[in-house]
Amino acid sequence: MDGLRLSARDGAEPVEAFIGRKVMDIWVASVAHRVGKQSLFRGQYNALGKLNLASIERIVSAKYQLGVTLNRQHPFVEVLVSDIEESGEALDLSELVREPLPPAFHRLA
Repeated sequence: MDGLRLSARDGAEPVEAFIGRKVMDIWVASVAHRVGKQSLFRGQYNALGKLNLASIERIVSAKYQLGVTLNRQHPFVEVLVSDIEESGEALDLSELVREPLPPAFHRLA
């Protein structure tokens, strides 16, 4: 699983949440208006996760509360692009640093 994994508790019960790398890329692109650009690196989506923890917590909590209606088998919440869009949560990109790709990674026209 390549993405942001979060651990929480509902009372004594552990809860796991996951936002896939591609979902994070789409969320960033929707804010930064950089569709089709480079994917986030692990350090970048981890830093974004920490910076936006309150927003992510609200998204995960809202989906977790739906529990049984989503046919969830165990306390695991996978955040989808649709969950983010429905939440209306804003992503803070103020600390996102994008390093330029080395020439070997650029597509040839």
